[in-house]
Amino acid sequence: MAGKFSLKKFSDIDLNDHFFDSLKSDYPGNDKTPSFDKWFVEKANEGRTALVFNDEDGLGAFISIKSEKESIILQNHSLPEIMRCKISTIKIAERFRGQRLGEGAIGLVLWKWQQLEHEEVYVTAFDKQDVLISQLTKFGFNKIGYNSNNEGVYLRSRKNVDYSNPYKSFPFINPNFQNAGYLLINDNYHDTMFPYSELKNTLQSYVALNVRNGLSKIYVGAQYTQPPYKIGEPIFIYRIHTGEGSKKYKSCITSFCIVTDVIMVKQNRKFFMSFSELLQRISNKSVFDKDELKMQYDNNNHMFVIEMLYYGYFGEGNNINNNTLEANGYWSKSHGGIYPALIRLSPNEFKQILWEGNINVNNVIID
Repeated sequence: MAGKFSLKKFSDIDLNDHFFDSLKSDYPGNDKTPSFDKWFVEKANEGRTALVFNDEDGLGAFISIKSEKESIILQNHSLPEIMRCKISTIKIAERFRGQRLGEGAIGLVLWKWQQLEHEEVYVTAFDKQDVLISQLTKFGFNKIGYNSNNEGVYLRSRKNVDYSNPYKSFPFINPNFQNAGYLLINDNYHDTMFPYSELKNTLQSYVALNVRNGLSKIYVGAQYTQPPYKIGEPIFIYRIHTGEGSKKYKSCITSFCIVTDVIMVKQNRKFFMSFSELLQRISNKSVFDKDELKMQYDNNNHMFVIEMLYYGYFGEGNNINNNTLEANGYWSKSHGGIYPALIRLSPNEFKQILWEGNINVNNVIID
């Protein structure tokens, strides 16, 4: 699936595109709210922008976000007036049903909410929008009632983050984690899995790259008998430089994830699942093609799968190289000389490394 997200002005988007037909049908306008057409034109005149996804088949996603002080009026009660992040419109083309474009879109929205530091984010959806609602609930949104237009209102709050799984808490890390670690990935695979880790830390920059494959990532490895990672733990993604020049300065941490599953496929040449089961489990989330996976499956003594959720990245100029990690006691020498992927970082070490990469820890790890 080719294509990318970008930030565009409403005035540069064709309102007559058939993509908008369902929105026009769902929002014909009444005495309380304007029609979708009228609303779109008003926002275009105001200079409003939206996140859009385009590919060879045209417009595939449209997301409008606003930040303002407002109350939420429900049919049976109201929420007080505070600064909120509102997803005014979110629509994913039907041709992407069953794919992970929606996951990436919601991830972008939640990163924006995190950046704004507002207490709450919310969106409205009709009950018939089952795919959107399933993604919203997967990412921790709770239905709090219906508005006057008979739309369900789905809300998330910083004051009540659900840490029961990493999807519901995204993009906030559970403050009660016990350890963290490193996942080492060669640069060629890294740059496919984590495409926006090298960019400047701005919405305008990173939306232009690849979140079309979602935030769920798969790593297939074989370098040790038992992976040290546990479900729910944060891990730093370490990009191994394989080209010319010193790895000491060019290999670096670029991103951080939360482990969502650890699967042993093969250990000491003993298989724990068939190859077809492996393919079904990892779906389209691996950077390896089927032939590469089969070769690893047949020939490696060990094989495991790390499933993780992409939580954030340091951005251009903030990636932390090997020299800095070693000098500050976060790498192999200060941890008994063990293989870096086996290092167990303390919560304090994890936080210090985030600070080193200019990440506001208090806006990432919240109680």
